[in-house]
Amino acid sequence: MATEDSSSDSVGKAKSKERPVRATRRARRRMTGTERREQLLDIGRTLFAARGFEGTSVEEIAAKAGVSKPVVYEHFGGKEGLYAVVVDREMSRLLSMVTGALTAGHPRELLEQAAFALLDYIERYTDGFHILVRDSPVAQSTGTFASLIGDIATQVEDILGHEFKSRGYDAKLAPMYAQALVGMVALTGQWWLNVRKPKKAEVAAHLVNLAWHGLQGLEQNPKLVGRRRD
Repeated sequence: MATEDSSSDSVGKAKSKERPVRATRRARRRMTGTERREQLLDIGRTLFAARGFEGTSVEEIAAKAGVSKPVVYEHFGGKEGLYAVVVDREMSRLLSMVTGALTAGHPRELLEQAAFALLDYIERYTDGFHILVRDSPVAQSTGTFASLIGDIATQVEDILGHEFKSRGYDAKLAPMYAQALVGMVALTGQWWLNVRKPKKAEVAAHLVNLAWHGLQGLEQNPKLVGRRRD
């Protein structure tokens, strides 16, 4: 009898050990197609930011996601397709943040809002910014970081055009000044991303200081002071 009881106890213990394993297996749920796609985008975004397009492989993306290579191809057609979607999302996010921030009525405050929006994006979505400022080897309908800066400058161009008209300046020059202002903020943002000093608000204040006081003292017909004329 002792032997039977012992045997029964052993069987019972074995069954009890099996239950958590079965429960764990039952708890696992296969990702939906949408969930898998988002997972691959998140992984790709991180790897592209750290290693660039050339330094990232489909094998590594698949391994990080715990899937086979064909799954990546199924969702994006390859590394190029995944990269293009990542870039398109980041460009849309940045453009939305900048255009959504331009709500003030006073021109100087609008400059502050634009500067803060770009610096906010750099701070919150550092991986995305790293990807955008790299030279992309992939042809995309959305273009490059330079074209994105152009889109943002278009928003600023309307503001400058109105101000130029009200002050008697040539409104046709507004697009050039808009490119200059947005480019200044973007390049400063790249520098600030690496050093992170001074604080974001101070960087924004100095950017607007240079832009605003430069615009305040703008000459209607600027002349070159050097000898070169062409």
